[in-house]
Amino acid sequence: MKRVLIGLIAVMLAASNAAAQGILTEATVNPGFDHFYNLEFTQAIAEFRKQLAEAPDSADARNHLAQSILYRELYKVGALETELVTGNNPFVRRAGVNPSAEDQREFDELIAKSLEISQSKIDANPRDKDAYYSLGAAHGLRSSYLFLVRKSWTDALKDATAARKAHAKATEIDPAFIDARMTQGVYMYLVGNLNFMYRMLGFLGGFRGDREGGIRILQQVYNDGHRNSLDAGVMLAAIYRREHRSADAIPLVQTMIAACPRNPVFRMELAQMYADTGNKESALGVYEEIEGLRKKRAAGFAELPEAKITYSRGNLLFWYGDTDSALADMKYATEHADSLDLNTGVLAWMRLGQLYDLKGQRREAQSAYKQAVALAPQSGAGKEAKGYVSRAYRRKS
Repeated sequence: MKRVLIGLIAVMLAASNAAAQGILTEATVNPGFDHFYNLEFTQAIAEFRKQLAEAPDSADARNHLAQSILYRELYKVGALETELVTGNNPFVRRAGVNPSAEDQREFDELIAKSLEISQSKIDANPRDKDAYYSLGAAHGLRSSYLFLVRKSWTDALKDATAARKAHAKATEIDPAFIDARMTQGVYMYLVGNLNFMYRMLGFLGGFRGDREGGIRILQQVYNDGHRNSLDAGVMLAAIYRREHRSADAIPLVQTMIAACPRNPVFRMELAQMYADTGNKESALGVYEEIEGLRKKRAAGFAELPEAKITYSRGNLLFWYGDTDSALADMKYATEHADSLDLNTGVLAWMRLGQLYDLKGQRREAQSAYKQAVALAPQSGAGKEAKGYVSRAYRRKS
């Protein structure tokens, strides 16, 4: 439990700490962020490298480049869906992030230099709110990296706490600095989920947290923020799904789709949220729209694996009890598993086994479970599938 909650704090703080500059449809958008929020990480990295070369003393440019490097790896392993923070399938139980040694070195150097630049500005001017903001951003990104890559739970939470304190200082200097309140809202919400023992940890400094208070702050940033409005919407959508309030998340995700039309993950999320609310037809309609965009080779969708769509739709149909349609989709997904990220591939094989069990095809089910175990034996899905090899899956009534 401790590692999961530390992970939630670290991951959500990273998403809240390298700001998009307003809604991405504005004419003044930073092209790096346009690529970043549309999941075009190679282009985002190239753009942020260019911006860093033009402003070598910029802490923000370093934070933006570091975040893009980290999120490129998260995207590769299928870790940018809201399941990462819902608690239903926490990242701590997933296959891990494994960036190259070169990427790890560059990330470390970017964050270390960003912290140095920000602290130097604070030393020169203790009222420099922007320097505190950049300082908190770097701590938040390092927190996520320590948790997701290095598996250093305690150090990750220490950096998350430092991020919260730096942004609290920025809003103390300027109470109208709404964007800096986002980190505080995320932290307040997540610490509010910790039990008493973990709140007593020394580096929490007596911070108690407040789930509803955190949500209210994020709503304020979404409504009134300039840099972080879109990020706050992403956080709220994830939190609403975690709180079983998917109906509240749907309009937020629709806004994200309008702002980031080349991002297929947002549409996938919308389908899942419709499904959460019992609106099966709307959910299937979103998948039909995604398939149409893929067939048209629309930007952002041309390279989307069809197996990713069939897995997601099949998973939805599985939970709705439409076993035959779900089985057809899951067969396709597993037959093309080489096009899927590791986490989706493992889940697809496990779900295929469960579908075969529901149809009484035990031998086929065991074969599918063994495939899931072979792909990632230490993942949550891999361990669950291993149990079904010896005992058939039965749907709970």
